[in-house]
Amino acid sequence: MSQQDISACVLGALEQYFRDLDGEKPCAIYDMVLKSVEKPMLEVVLSKAGGNQTMAADMLGINRNTLRKKLTEHQML
Repeated sequence: MSQQDISACVLGALEQYFRDLDGEKPCAIYDMVLKSVEKPMLEVVLSKAGGNQTMAADMLGINRNTLRKKLTEHQML
């Protein structure tokens, strides 16, 4: 899957979200999208890293402490 494929998935999901609102006012879209994408991304990368947080952080391009914070936020520790 390429970056364009991921972008297309997000675009499609957002378009469906707005259709499903049926005239209701949207709110906190930024946080909703980030939380929806971040947890599965962390799960897959951590799995591919064999549970090694240092390796997963390197794959993500973030600091290990940042990864631990995100894992805690998503109740993955």
